[in-house]
Amino acid sequence: MKLSRPLSWFLLAFGVWSWVIWITFVKNLWNDGSGLAFDDAGDPTAYFWVHLTLAVVSFVLGTAIGGIGLRGLRALRPTS
Repeated sequence: MKLSRPLSWFLLAFGVWSWVIWITFVKNLWNDGSGLAFDDAGDPTAYFWVHLTLAVVSFVLGTAIGGIGLRGLRALRPTS
């Protein structure tokens, strides 16, 4: 199955967007000063672990979806 060029670009852009957004989120989570991510002793809370898990899953899915888009674009290249 071949993907269209616009769909391939969309999937690749989605993968890149996912990495940009979630890296920013993890940085903000790590530097959280509100007391949600870390308790008074500096230990991670359940909030931290749940959101870190969401970020890791999103990294994996974003990478897979971006990889599909990249493969779709490579398949559309003219062969010489």
